Amino acid sequence: MRIKWTDILVLIGINMIYACVGICTKTAAQYTALSWPYLLWFGGAVVIIALYALLWQQVLRRIEISTAYMFKGTTLIFTMLIAALLFGETITIPNIIGSLIIVSGIVILARS
Repeated sequence: MRIKWTDILVLIGINMIYACVGICTKTAAQYTALSWPYLLWFGGAVVIIALYALLWQQVLRRIEISTAYMFKGTTLIFTMLIAALLFGETITIPNIIGSLIIVSGIVILARS
């Protein structure tokens, strides 16, 4: 079964949403546990995970799970980019190599 470009864009978008959980949890960790800012950021993570779960179920209605699941690796790439942009974390050569391996694997599997 050949995957459509619109499905690819939806899968990437959903994984970008899931990567935002890292923003919320990392920001929550900067506050005292159970303080209001902590609870708000942690609650944001829960809301994002719930949204992701609902969207994921909708995707699985249209796309085979084996096809959809191969895009899960993009979450790692988005998390790395978000961490660099928002938190000033360093992207290393091994990070770049790993990202290229993930993208290469997705391209190879998507074409077969």
